[in-house]
Amino acid sequence: MRERIKDRTRLLHMMEGIDNIMEFKEGVDFETFAGNKLLKFGIFYNVAIIGEAAYKLTKEFTASHPDVPWRDIINMRHVLVHGYYQIDPEILWETINNDLVELKEALLRYLEEENS
Repeated sequence: MRERIKDRTRLLHMMEGIDNIMEFKEGVDFETFAGNKLLKFGIFYNVAIIGEAAYKLTKEFTASHPDVPWRDIINMRHVLVHGYYQIDPEILWETINNDLVELKEALLRYLEEENS
């Protein structure tokens, strides 16, 4: 039971990170994102939180939900934290614009499963 609670908490952390990013990037284009240090680092931080929360999910949970590329999410976190000097803003921009909506939908489904 304890592990399921931890997984739910991690999913909620991921949801909060996604919601923060969506709020931060609202009405922002790539040039503004790339040129605004505060905005860029706020988004970097929340992507790292999403990756760390994914890393902390139980192996049972991730194995039972293979439709999400958990390893890619975790690897992006590792690059942001350990290879911060190599970050390509264009790749991060594409990720937050192309992948987060789908991830959020999956997380919402998983949280619903936990409630039923």
